[in-house]
Amino acid sequence: MIKHIVTLRLKDQAHGNSKAENARIIKEKVEALKDVVPGILLMEVGIDFSKTDQSADLVINSTFESRAALDAYQSHPAHQAVLPFIVEARSERRLVDYEA
Repeated sequence: MIKHIVTLRLKDQAHGNSKAENARIIKEKVEALKDVVPGILLMEVGIDFSKTDQSADLVINSTFESRAALDAYQSHPAHQAVLPFIVEARSERRLVDYEA
């Protein structure tokens, strides 16, 4: 299994929405990918409530069957369709991929 963990900090405003609204929209869009992209075992998005200077605004916690499944996810049309919204809304992105 492969774990793919992504943290995002969001802009205060993007797409005409607040940070909180964009966080909710990203959560819905990303979690919906589990139903359409093969090889995803877990797709969970958490919205931070601590709001500290060290916090990210969102974490995407996902598990894939294999490295090949993660690679296929990256190029899958459904994932590619979500990316422009996320890229415009984010100010920072960090990730970790590892074998579990």
